[in-house]
Amino acid sequence: MINSKDYEVSYILHLETATKNCSVSIGRSGKQIALKELNLGTYSHAEKLHVFIEEIMIESGLQFKDLDAVAIGKGPGSYTGLRIGVSAAKGICFALGIPLIAIETLRILAGAVTVTDGLIIPMLDARRLEVYSAVFDVNYKQLSATEALVIDKNSFSDYLDKGTVYFLGDGAEKCKEIIVHKNAVFVDGLFPSAAQMHELAFQKLKKGKTEDVAYFEPFYLKDFLGTKLKKRV
Repeated sequence: MINSKDYEVSYILHLETATKNCSVSIGRSGKQIALKELNLGTYSHAEKLHVFIEEIMIESGLQFKDLDAVAIGKGPGSYTGLRIGVSAAKGICFALGIPLIAIETLRILAGAVTVTDGLIIPMLDARRLEVYSAVFDVNYKQLSATEALVIDKNSFSDYLDKGTVYFLGDGAEKCKEIIVHKNAVFVDGLFPSAAQMHELAFQKLKKGKTEDVAYFEPFYLKDFLGTKLKKRV
């Protein structure tokens, strides 16, 4: 078990790659000291992630040996994005002998808004009319299991009939014309970001809630469906 006193002052590298937002940050004891991210509407993680990591370490004035842990957004989300992010995080942890921290991506996204009433429903695009989603209260307590849902006009009606519901994320964008309830509020332009990971990761590190680096796998939620190759005639 980790002694909490060991990590009162700590540096954590945060990676969030579950969506088209390639996001990297450095935190000191739960506070952000540097952030670098890019969302061009495509998956640029293979080209940008390691470049961003190098650049943000320089910007922070840190060397890799100064890191106490690496935190990764564990999904659900893009299969390829998650694989690239987790591979990078595990590689750094193995090389430095430091802990790996995993945070569910929908919880990271929920933290992008601050509200005083109603519920928060972050949504990640899962192709067609399907989304990955979960329900959180204003204190970010998760009220429903993370699941993949096909959206229709009655989706989340039990929550919407009781009060305001804030929908956010790239999955919410495609639901605006389907979920038309008077209590539905859509918050545009938000993606999971390493900027929302600092305090979550720091608290997990202090409590010793870290992952087995050798066996950790992303939270894909659904099996990866690759494109079948056509047989040659």
